[in-house]
Amino acid sequence: MPQFGNKRSKNEDCFSSDAPDARVRRRAPSLSLCRVEHSSTMALSSRLKYVSLGVLVLQTTLLVLTMRYSRTLKENGPRYLASSAVVSAEVLKIFMCTLLIFSENNFSLTAMYELLNKEILNKPVELVKLAVPAGIYTLQNNLLYVALSNLDAATYQVTYQLKILTTALFSVSMLGKKLGSYQWLSLLFLMAGVTLVQLPVESLGDSEQNVMSASSQFVGLIAVLMACVSSGFAGVYFEKILKETSQGLWLRNIQLGLFSFVFGLTGMVVYDGESVKQEGIFQGYNTITCIVVVLQALGGLIVAVVIKYADNILKGFATSLSIMVSTLISYFLLKDFNPTSVFFLGAVLVIAATFLYGYEQKPASSSTNKV
Repeated sequence: MPQFGNKRSKNEDCFSSDAPDARVRRRAPSLSLCRVEHSSTMALSSRLKYVSLGVLVLQTTLLVLTMRYSRTLKENGPRYLASSAVVSAEVLKIFMCTLLIFSENNFSLTAMYELLNKEILNKPVELVKLAVPAGIYTLQNNLLYVALSNLDAATYQVTYQLKILTTALFSVSMLGKKLGSYQWLSLLFLMAGVTLVQLPVESLGDSEQNVMSASSQFVGLIAVLMACVSSGFAGVYFEKILKETSQGLWLRNIQLGLFSFVFGLTGMVVYDGESVKQEGIFQGYNTITCIVVVLQALGGLIVAVVIKYADNILKGFATSLSIMVSTLISYFLLKDFNPTSVFFLGAVLVIAATFLYGYEQKPASSSTNKV
């Protein structure tokens, strides 16, 4: 029978400082190997961090622009139902999370069944807790379609950053978090910036058309504000649940998606039931609609990866870059946005707020150095 009593781990061989001199020479190659492995791991983590942020910028920008384009595209047939797109995105998200869990369990059907049976079917109380955030997320997703049907992509992107404010306030009230001076200052910048972006702009032309445009913008603004409140509350509530349990993020997303699917399907039947009976659930679907559904389903998964590999400052940079790209494309390609100096000032304040909120104030360093 082999003896394991004197066997040392690789980490002990690398970092043990009390080894005899005779063994240090033998461990020199192992120490070099450890340093190489550590450097390669750090390099891989750094690459994943920036790749995940790049994917987040791409997904956020494409989702906003394609959703806006799909809601303003004039076609001969009926326009696709927002409620149908929300339900389709939830089904796709459940499918993707199931595949991820399946791969984590070495593609074993038995292990997959046991896990789902144990964590979902045998824990009904834990499952019911997710009904609240699931219902709010479903409402939020529908509101975003309403917002982008009435607001240009640039204005929507900037205004939707108010979710930082609502998330901060709910974190303080529900989780007992304490905000630093930089974070409170960033929230003031954020409110000032969004206010400037939403200031009415005088325009020449048909007064009736101007009234209709102002009414449409008001509807879009209310939809974004409601989405910000719902996003802040649901996000903090979901964070609280994740901290209270040890279940994985993908499993929680499946549980969340199941409730979201039920709520979304119910909303579709109640509000768009007649239209579904006449034209079907997938009425008005085209390539752009399918891209919107896929991007929306990927959103939550990408954010989870970003949270794992990136920090708040880099996430703020990704948000700022997404705002700028959306503004440029909205102006040059979609041609539904006319920037003003007031808008740019507000956008700069909002971008500054995203960086400032993620800035961590470092404590004063001690004058004594550790040896």
